[in-house]
Amino acid sequence: MTETSQTSLRTELRMARGALSGLRHDLITDAFAFRPMAPLREGHALLALVPRRLRGYGRWLPHAALTAFTFFLMFVSLESQGGPGGLALALLIAVPLLTTMFRPIGAWWLSVGATVLTGVFTGESWSSTYPWTDTGFVAHLTVLAVVAARTRARVAAEMWLLTAALALVFQPLSGMYGSDPFIMIFLSAVVLSVVSAVRGLRQSRQEVAAQVAVTEVERTRRTLLEERTTIARELHDVVAHHMSVIAIQAEAAPYRVENPPEELTKSFSIIRENAVIALTELRRVLGVVRAEDYQAPDAPQPTLADLDRLVANVREAGLDVERTVTGAVRELPQGVELSAYRIIQEALSNTLRHAPGAAARVEVSYVLGGLGLRVVNGPPRGLVKPSPGAGHGIAGMRERVAMLSGEMTDGPTEDGGYEVSVFIPVPGERA
Repeated sequence: MTETSQTSLRTELRMARGALSGLRHDLITDAFAFRPMAPLREGHALLALVPRRLRGYGRWLPHAALTAFTFFLMFVSLESQGGPGGLALALLIAVPLLTTMFRPIGAWWLSVGATVLTGVFTGESWSSTYPWTDTGFVAHLTVLAVVAARTRARVAAEMWLLTAALALVFQPLSGMYGSDPFIMIFLSAVVLSVVSAVRGLRQSRQEVAAQVAVTEVERTRRTLLEERTTIARELHDVVAHHMSVIAIQAEAAPYRVENPPEELTKSFSIIRENAVIALTELRRVLGVVRAEDYQAPDAPQPTLADLDRLVANVREAGLDVERTVTGAVRELPQGVELSAYRIIQEALSNTLRHAPGAAARVEVSYVLGGLGLRVVNGPPRGLVKPSPGAGHGIAGMRERVAMLSGEMTDGPTEDGGYEVSVFIPVPGERA
């Protein structure tokens, strides 16, 4: 024997041992382990067929259907063969079928055992499906289908192979009764193929749904990161400007006083040094969030004073916007005004995308202790096009509000519109 032949033989033996090991693991090890059939999940299509008040019990519809089918086969078996023999055959049908709801692999072995007993002790009266009775034939196919629906495709293939082997074992006697064992081999193959295909399709849909959910989570997370990056860029420009002013003022202050005390000069020098150090650290830390192609805007960051221009631009885009300002208008910290502007801007953009043709109202309330914002729009009056990024603008607004320790609520209104309400506290102001 050549070395190539020896290698091929070893490979084949290893594959055979692997197949036998898999068969033992799938059908023998813990064959009668308790694996109850799960009830229908909430929202299943079959539950829609059940009256609303009975849907709590409707989750057990598969169990009830299998039980009813089992009793039907028992009744048919008792009708075809009365007496103690008919009762025994009915029990041989019922036990495996009912066991599939709790111990699926064990139920298949019970069905195989029932087939052997039927083949040994039956005769010409049920010769058409030998070694199964007519009802036992249907019961075994049902057991195969139910078990295959709850196990892997490999287990279904193994059950089919052993079922085919069982039919072939009784083949020498099948001619005596005029039956064909290949009918079971063919029909069981068809049933298991269909069940495995349906189960694979259902698993694929579940995996796709899970992947879609993961993708949505990742998209939301990416949106938050992008929003945080935008906030960091904007705050970098705001804070860097103020720190630069502090450094310049601290450097120029001693020259505005004639013969300033040495302690005063030293204090201003320390203020300037700390301002420069803080500015350097700020640029080093927050600068990493800038993209390589990011250019700092030449114009200053927008504030609530630019709200009229924003409303005018939105009106030109076709949105009917009404703006209302209440309270004593005053200058707020630039970070608060910038975030308030961006929140209003995003809320109006959402209205344009998700409520075409609707009217919107922007309310800005200067109150003691902070700033209140409210953006509300009516129901859409045009065709709403699907938007894959729906909900991510809300996530960005929440990120800005959380950064300022504020509060935000959002949700649909009674007339079918949408409302966003925000309160941003202002440090140093008491309510």
